[in-house]
Amino acid sequence: MDFRFTEDDHTFRTHARTWLDSRLADTPAPHPRAWERELGKAGWIGIGWPGRDGEDGDRYGNRPAPLTHQVIWAEEYARSTAPPRMGHIGENLLAPTLIAYGTEEQRRRHLPPIARGETLWCQGYSEPGAGSDLAGIRTTATPDTTTGGYTVTGQKIWTSLAQDADWCFVLARTEPGSTRHHGLSFLLVEMDQPGRIEVRPIRQMTGTSEFNEVFFDGARAAEAVGGEGNGWAVAMGLLALERGVSTLAQQIGFAQELDQVIAAARATGAAEDPVLRARLVRQWAELVTMRRHALRTLGTPGDPGAPSVAKLLWGGWHQRLGELAVEVSGEAGAVGPQPWSATTPYDLTTAQRLFLFTRADTIYGGSDEIQRNIIAERVLGLPREPR
Repeated sequence: MDFRFTEDDHTFRTHARTWLDSRLADTPAPHPRAWERELGKAGWIGIGWPGRDGEDGDRYGNRPAPLTHQVIWAEEYARSTAPPRMGHIGENLLAPTLIAYGTEEQRRRHLPPIARGETLWCQGYSEPGAGSDLAGIRTTATPDTTTGGYTVTGQKIWTSLAQDADWCFVLARTEPGSTRHHGLSFLLVEMDQPGRIEVRPIRQMTGTSEFNEVFFDGARAAEAVGGEGNGWAVAMGLLALERGVSTLAQQIGFAQELDQVIAAARATGAAEDPVLRARLVRQWAELVTMRRHALRTLGTPGDPGAPSVAKLLWGGWHQRLGELAVEVSGEAGAVGPQPWSATTPYDLTTAQRLFLFTRADTIYGGSDEIQRNIIAERVLGLPREPR
């Protein structure tokens, strides 16, 4: 597609960069939740959400804008020193899903608080026995005849930001005896239900715990998006949206990590090794290709294979970058900062954290095997894999 930026786009980029620079200069490390409200107050959340019938508008408290402005804001935010967004899941996953599948009542209830930075969301998809094979979920939801909603019971895992979220969108089985992708519903569950919802952080080998287990014990869900039993279609629509504009911001972060690895290779002399140098060049070329692919697919919505291709591209690329980060560090890549002792918590270098975290890149968000099956079956029309 022709994705050249106009003069108006360049003006918007300058405005976004200036606002970020001036705001972060005043408060270098704002509190994450307060920062979300600051972004909402300034109109930076929900840029370009469409109004009813696909028209641009600010009916939900957001900023009307073309697609290019969404891209520019995502890129400039990634280049800034701003903290990681806590509102990403609500703004970039739930909001477009409600716009596409929700009722006007659901949009008016949930979108304005997201646009103001007041409510945070998490995603209740994966389960211990249903990660990449999402259709195997066992969390159930039964109709609540008293309230008209649902009662949710089950367990979710790898739930990002669940410890801070106000709401969770949950894929649950609402039709007893149903299997696979049949009989599922996309439910909206408020997290503040003491005794009904328990969140347990999962400590990873990097030492961080941004992922969680979430246990639902008769939790209340007031509504289903897209109607009862249509959860699979809504869930798949959301996963396609997940590979949208936010992937361009992700690639800015990848470029910054690649720059750090290249700088380390020069500092240690590893860049003089022709094999390592060729691998670094290949990483750069593949990153450029990923950006071109992302821009192209933004201009051709509805391509069923585009999200899977994007995931395959960046998952393997980022994993290989993690390997390079440790390799170019030489022997120092195998040990932690010195001095250390049994009484001092073991710390990791930036390269080591990158290496360890990227081991999961080809698994979370849909494993490589699942992505290849989607491309083979839904795009190429090949026979389904035997189960």
